[in-house]
Amino acid sequence: MQKPKWVIEKEQARRAAAAETLWLFGLHAVRDALMNPRRTRLRLVLTQNAADKLADAVAASGMTPEIADARKFPVPLDPGSVHQGAALEVKPLDWGKIEDIALGPGPMPPRIVLLDRVTDPHNVGAILRSAEVFGARAVVGVQRHSAPETGALAKTASGALERQPYVRVRNLADTMEELKAMGFVVLGLDGEAEQTIEQALEGRRNRPVALVMGAEGPGLRERSRDTCDALVRIPAAGGFGSLNVSNAAAVALYAARG
Repeated sequence: MQKPKWVIEKEQARRAAAAETLWLFGLHAVRDALMNPRRTRLRLVLTQNAADKLADAVAASGMTPEIADARKFPVPLDPGSVHQGAALEVKPLDWGKIEDIALGPGPMPPRIVLLDRVTDPHNVGAILRSAEVFGARAVVGVQRHSAPETGALAKTASGALERQPYVRVRNLADTMEELKAMGFVVLGLDGEAEQTIEQALEGRRNRPVALVMGAEGPGLRERSRDTCDALVRIPAAGGFGSLNVSNAAAVALYAARG
């Protein structure tokens, strides 16, 4: 039997509304989201143990948590999610446009990480964490081919998602061209490149730098490679072995420090 039109429309509206929110989980991710004034927070579910651990953050947020049984945690998370008794429904962060955060005053010349089809939320979360540690201005992904903001990404980022801008753009190569027009040196990571990051930045460390990281396996797309000012590599001690993209991002940010 076909559902009435109003039922179908109601279900569609519910799915659309659900798509505009996400569940953060884990003590660190939830604590930092509660402390972030930029976050729109909707619903907080905690076990009593988690509520005790997050008491200060909950009080600061002004939210009233729902206290739940850990064995029947009433939150739509993937079965393998390690929520630690804490979950927070929020709206995604809006960091604005990349041109608004790429430049400006700071303790060091701007550094930005661009991700070319890096879709694993755990890798992106780890990259956000490294970007925060090394003072990057932003991490940039592609709207249709990058990890969206999710609970898994936030948990891996261990709070960095609340402080490190994560901007998703329509076209990565166009964004690279925009950064070049702003004065950025755009370097693409490629294990077969002839020069290292240090060699490419010799005499130019005072310039803004954008590091472009490709997906593990396929690497940078052809247009991304062609748009870079130079392709660079991370030198390896031996003739074999490679880093995953999140580790490579951390090493590249350190090598490119101003």
